Amino acid sequence: MDTTQTTSTHKLPVVCHCRALVARNKPLSRHQRALRRQENQIRQASHVQQQSHKHRHITCAAATAELATQKATVKIGTRGSPLALAQAYMTRDFLKAAFPELAEEGALEIVVIKTTGDKVLNQPLADIGGKGLFTKEIDDALLGGDIDIAVHSMKDVPTWLPKGTILPCNLEREDVRDAFICPSAPSLAELPAGAKIGSASLRRQVQILHKYPHLEVVNFRGNVQSRLRKLNEKVVDATLLALAGLKRLDMADKLTAVLSIEDMLPAVAQGAIGIACRDNDSATQKLLASLNHEDTRIAIQCERAFLGTLDGSCRTPIAGLAQKNDQGGLTFRGLVASPDGKNVYQTSREGSFTEEDAIAVGVAAGKELREQAGDDFFDWARQNVY
Repeated sequence: MDTTQTTSTHKLPVVCHCRALVARNKPLSRHQRALRRQENQIRQASHVQQQSHKHRHITCAAATAELATQKATVKIGTRGSPLALAQAYMTRDFLKAAFPELAEEGALEIVVIKTTGDKVLNQPLADIGGKGLFTKEIDDALLGGDIDIAVHSMKDVPTWLPKGTILPCNLEREDVRDAFICPSAPSLAELPAGAKIGSASLRRQVQILHKYPHLEVVNFRGNVQSRLRKLNEKVVDATLLALAGLKRLDMADKLTAVLSIEDMLPAVAQGAIGIACRDNDSATQKLLASLNHEDTRIAIQCERAFLGTLDGSCRTPIAGLAQKNDQGGLTFRGLVASPDGKNVYQTSREGSFTEEDAIAVGVAAGKELREQAGDDFFDWARQNVY
């Protein structure tokens, strides 16, 4: 695989000129010696495996060269829903743009993997039990070498990762808000008593019931297209979907209204895409380093630290959002609630926008809500899921 396209063209004449001087075996002038040193620096830099995001331009050529010696095709694993595929194609296109070698035919392959969450559609997610309902089979394929990259919706990823895998990359986050979709009312507040809201998300259910106890929330699973079809068939009166998903599917025109963060706090990591690989696959790690959006990654670290500290099960309604504020610092809001929406515990915190402080803020917020809710609250949730 030819990697010369990723090398800075202005450096090539320097290298060739110095080699010509050596070939003629003539003494080097001070200027020529400087050029020689520059050549050596260029050669050394091309072999250094930089982890810092500040040096991605140095590692691009090295990553593709190393990858070429290891595998003929980079396989990208994903679920098969239209949204999951859209996210996998987005990842593929970013890789092609960053590494011209990967734009060659056969260099990248999308591998569709069916997960437990995709197979069982007639039960609420909480009733299926366990964690990783939309990731386990993809993780198994990654560890087994059937794929090289796993593309996940970050809100589906458990707070622990399977041994042998890492998640070094988050793409830039989309809009985190939820969309309200209803053919008969412009907002949740204007729905009549007894109106049915379709949602499989406990987080959405409890926030709706807490503010609008006169409404009824029913389990409503399936991909975006099937939910919209059920809505048109009047199975329910309204539904809520992540705005990020609608945008990625070019279906934002289907929404009735966008809910504010104050009205509906989003799920932890909502709107974010995470890309995992094996922890011993250095070439793939370098590829993913070039795609990572650091502000998104730090915000997600905060939210996942909050979720991990709460140690909530799939029966625990939890919401959390970390954002960079106008001053460049970090603002976090978190929520945990009882499944009936009667008891809602909330917190907000601020800190500096660094990975260390973001994690500390998430942990502290989780501990605060654990104290507010009490251990019995979380014990009840775990006993009813395992």
